[in-house]
Amino acid sequence: MNPFEVLKQKQLNLDKRKLISFINPFSYLFFRKNLELFSNFDLLLLDGIGLVFLMRIMGVKCKRQSFDMSSLAPEVFNNAIHENHSVYIIGSDAVSIKAFVEKLKLSFEGLNIIGFRMGYFKDDLERKQIIEKINLLNPDVLIVGMGTPKQECFLVETQEKGWSGIGYSCGGFIHQTAKAINYYPYFFNKYNLRWLYRIYDEPKLFKRYFLLYPKSIALFIFDVLKSKL
Repeated sequence: MNPFEVLKQKQLNLDKRKLISFINPFSYLFFRKNLELFSNFDLLLLDGIGLVFLMRIMGVKCKRQSFDMSSLAPEVFNNAIHENHSVYIIGSDAVSIKAFVEKLKLSFEGLNIIGFRMGYFKDDLERKQIIEKINLLNPDVLIVGMGTPKQECFLVETQEKGWSGIGYSCGGFIHQTAKAINYYPYFFNKYNLRWLYRIYDEPKLFKRYFLLYPKSIALFIFDVLKSKL
């Protein structure tokens, strides 16, 4: 199936919220080559104002949504508190995940975090053992920040092993929030310049934004045009 059509359809499954991931111009490059993997997700939301703009041009009603404090994260955490849902978080490095959880507990009093750990494994055996542990804990909410496509693979495999909660990928949210609970300064967030702030804060992303993003947008337009033929 055409990548654009898949992404369009995955915007509409609002009544299904079991596995949820987010597509930005960078992850779109992986998404279009791994449609089978992403077909396991109920919702694929757009994290990137450029993709949102292009989707709206094509008549798809959508808005920018991301798993961070400027978008869906507060809603997910507050709902977990209200519904008394348990939460497990995995991702980033050992120092960042610890700092992240400490900030989360201060900002969301009553959040039931039943476990957390870094997102790196010494080998595939350890990875499988962690998936088994998560299935035994059976958290209501699982948040995974390993970058695309590792985080999506982890969520799908955990679900396939029997876990039945709600899962979110979160990209770089953990290491960003480890620095500050509100990572994006007000000005950059208000004017949709989050990408510019990330380049300032993480210069290594320069290639992603100025080389890979234009390539991704061009491929997205190609996929749109191909879907209309």
